[in-house]
Amino acid sequence: MSSESRSKDSGLSRRHFLTGATAATAAVGAAAAAIPFVASFKPSARAQALGAPVEVDISSLEPGSLIKVEWRGRAIYVLNRSMTMIERLMGADYDLRDPDSADSEQPGFAVNLYRSLRPELLVVEGVCTHLGCAPVERFEVAPADLGPDWTGGFFCPCHGSMFDLSGRVFAGVPAPKNLPVPPYSFVNENTLLIGAEAGSA
Repeated sequence: MSSESRSKDSGLSRRHFLTGATAATAAVGAAAAAIPFVASFKPSARAQALGAPVEVDISSLEPGSLIKVEWRGRAIYVLNRSMTMIERLMGADYDLRDPDSADSEQPGFAVNLYRSLRPELLVVEGVCTHLGCAPVERFEVAPADLGPDWTGGFFCPCHGSMFDLSGRVFAGVPAPKNLPVPPYSFVNENTLLIGAEAGSA
């Protein structure tokens, strides 16, 4: 073999080696650059915690009392309806926009008069379905500012929307829908799990 052919073969080998080394370096660099990019798709620990179900101790929630908790950055109202409240709810004859909760954001178990798993316990998002204000609890009967037909519920101070003790919206007010019911279940008699229905936690 001539020195010229040896030189050509040696040049080709060097070229193949350099091409292979360059390709391997590029592949390693691309993989190193892709790792943080792909990792960015994974939710942060804070985001995972915000979306996680929230346990709420209701053992000290007296009848007629309401507590407010946060789930996924939303205010959640948990109301322990007294027997009197339940009776008022059953006897109410006011005009509701969606009395059967046919057009409401809620789990299937909430399609009933109480919009809840247990008649005494109401769990709703504390956000008016009009423009997102926070409705306030107005559990007194027939206050002067709400009229003689008011039997208790939630009132939005921003634009006057009214909701009954099941979070159902009155007809003729700005809010278009009932207060949303989040998914929830019971861990035990005194612990509510907001964010997960039974069997999905």
